[in-house]
Amino acid sequence: MKFTLQHADPHSKARAGKLETDHGTILTPIFMPVGTAGSVKAVHQHELLDPIKAQIILGNTYHLYLRPGLDILEKAGGLHRFMGWERPILTDSGGYQVFSLSGTRKIKEEGVMFKSHIDGSKHHFTPENVMDIQRTIGADIIMTFDECTPYPCEYGYARKSMEMTHRWLKRCMNRFDETEGKYGYSQTLFPIVQGSVYKDLRIQSAQFVADQEREGNAIGGLSVGEPAEMMYEMTEVVTDILPKDKPRYLMGVGTPANILECIALGVDMFDCVMPTRNARNGMLFTSEGIINIRNEKWKDDFSPIDPAIGSSVSSFYSKAYLRHLTISKEILAAQIASIHNLSFYLWLVGEARAHILAGDFASWKTEMVKKVSTRL
Repeated sequence: MKFTLQHADPHSKARAGKLETDHGTILTPIFMPVGTAGSVKAVHQHELLDPIKAQIILGNTYHLYLRPGLDILEKAGGLHRFMGWERPILTDSGGYQVFSLSGTRKIKEEGVMFKSHIDGSKHHFTPENVMDIQRTIGADIIMTFDECTPYPCEYGYARKSMEMTHRWLKRCMNRFDETEGKYGYSQTLFPIVQGSVYKDLRIQSAQFVADQEREGNAIGGLSVGEPAEMMYEMTEVVTDILPKDKPRYLMGVGTPANILECIALGVDMFDCVMPTRNARNGMLFTSEGIINIRNEKWKDDFSPIDPAIGSSVSSFYSKAYLRHLTISKEILAAQIASIHNLSFYLWLVGEARAHILAGDFASWKTEMVKKVSTRL
């Protein structure tokens, strides 16, 4: 993997870059649609290419490990071939999912014992076997195994968790560096910064991660319930320490306003289930603000969903028609809304990149945050 920093905004910490992998080039800042179990919900792979224009998608190690399982993925030649996606894929380590199973898992230094949410069967994740699992899945970018602490979280627990995450990081790197990919293309490993919402822990963790000198770095443990301002504060603490010549990935973030604010703090990569999850519940993100398509006011609004973003789906279907489908519980409603929301997210980061390159990102961002936060 190769990352080239192309331009820095003069009035913020925003950056435009180019990330090159064996499965293609990614222009940053970028948003990654979440394909949890080898599928971005309600969206075909060809729709990810157009109109959504996704450059990289995310897969989930925990879910793919349980189903369809590693044997199937290896026989298929990896996740790319299994799902018919030729562009880059990033996999998370499964840590967030495992730790969210608070009632059915046990954390020890060796790793984590957990029960499957599907059938209750017992499984064991360690830093080593999570590297092996992600090698088998075949993602271009894989994540180290970490513990994602909840919010709120006591300082003592956050510190001990961070220190264990750092020890696990070393084990992940050792295993990754002594193994090879299975499908003839290169993979890269991103460590994850933790430390909850404690500034001294975040500084310590960011410095530890930076010292490992990997090809890219991630920021975890945020967007887990803490106030947005606290998330921004911790993000800035970390981005000020992580090396400027490597991509920075903020995990699980977030709303359009969150993404714009964190781009301004120097983040390059984002993922979140929000655009598709909210789409299935009738919430649309648009260039003018947020729409609850179930509301009566859209009943006879025959204007397109959002022609400004250049997506064929968003220009073709009317708000009134989408409201009718949603109220009628037609499956097509979830498809249209999901494609639209993802198209909007990719349009938004594309616009951010264009304004970074033009040198007027900071002023554009201020206006855009107001717009995308407005409920219409």
